[in-house]
Amino acid sequence: MYTSATVKIAVNAIGVNKMRSGLTMLGIIIGVASVIAMMSVGAGARVRISKEIASLGSNLLMVLSGAATSGGLRMGFGTAPSLTVDDAKAITAGVTDVAFTAPLLPGTAQVVYGNQNWNTIITGTIPVFFELREWPLISGKIFTERDVDAATKVAVLGQTVVENLFGNEDPLDKVIRIKKIPFRIIGVLSKKGQSPVGQDQDDIIYVPVTTAQKRLFGTMFPGTVRMLIVKAISPDTLKNVEKDIAALLRERHRIPPGKDDDFTVRNLSEMMAASEQAAGIMSILLGAIASVSLIVGGIGIMNIMLVSVTERTREIGIRMAVGARQKDILMQFLIEAVVLAIIGGGIGIGIGAIGSWLISYFAGWEIYISASAIFLAFGFSAITGIFFGFYPARKASQLAPVECLRYE
Repeated sequence: MYTSATVKIAVNAIGVNKMRSGLTMLGIIIGVASVIAMMSVGAGARVRISKEIASLGSNLLMVLSGAATSGGLRMGFGTAPSLTVDDAKAITAGVTDVAFTAPLLPGTAQVVYGNQNWNTIITGTIPVFFELREWPLISGKIFTERDVDAATKVAVLGQTVVENLFGNEDPLDKVIRIKKIPFRIIGVLSKKGQSPVGQDQDDIIYVPVTTAQKRLFGTMFPGTVRMLIVKAISPDTLKNVEKDIAALLRERHRIPPGKDDDFTVRNLSEMMAASEQAAGIMSILLGAIASVSLIVGGIGIMNIMLVSVTERTREIGIRMAVGARQKDILMQFLIEAVVLAIIGGGIGIGIGAIGSWLISYFAGWEIYISASAIFLAFGFSAITGIFFGFYPARKASQLAPVECLRYE
């Protein structure tokens, strides 16, 4: 009975001073809205990175060929002809815990179909690459080992290439020209999206690796490729597989002890995990910075409540004179502070959700509003009301009734 009456009195007191109550809630509203928006941006970054990691495939290692030197200038990894298709076969056959190995020979070229043309990446590989990358087709088929052996002029297209060359037309069995050489389209890949470095993974054409070597990107070193992609059977085996690949390639390339490798092995899973961790840290930092607004809002509640105690000193004295206990006065002012914080938190959640949508719409950021962020912000606002409202409430409850009645 006493509790319900105290709540009613507290709510009425808030309603009587609408302007003051609104200004008091403003700090909480801004704080909660900031927390929701910043945590949504951070969560969106984590979700996006997770999708990008999944799009690459799992348990992957990349082996890059060495760096060529020309006129004293080092050209960077992938420029020296130090890796071959036979290296890929040897890794699959000779390294324990390797599921697949695919050689890659990428290059760029202008692709023509009818009166349309498009500059894109052409990559030579083998059929197992699509299983390694966990990349299904939406139509058609992939080329076979027989196509690789015969250097057949067939191609599998990514979605971006299809959209720019064919529009709504079905590309299967159509003929495109790559470097003026005709290729028949036998398959269309499903959409992959952007890679972690922002590259459009769908802006690509895959052909048999031998076709790329002999017909598109001729080389003085037959059988060489730019890189190898290796898939381990599980994440736990990646470290050992990485060491075994390095040992096998040093042996195959006849690199004596003490000499530098003519290749580089990179663990893609570690790189992606580092990116995901960085995004998580960014999310925490954004939330922490936004939480400062909640503290400022809580201080605002405390200041206004202290002013309210002074303004309502006579009211407190009258209530004590007619039988109100210290606990009743304490609860009244504490409930006022909590109600202000909760109402402000609710409004802040709505504004934060709208703000997150606006950030996504205008800035192109990917956002993700999680239930945990909403509960955290709302719970924080309630705790803020209790924490910063307790001191003014306690001060009000300890006022002497006689002194309160004398107050002008």
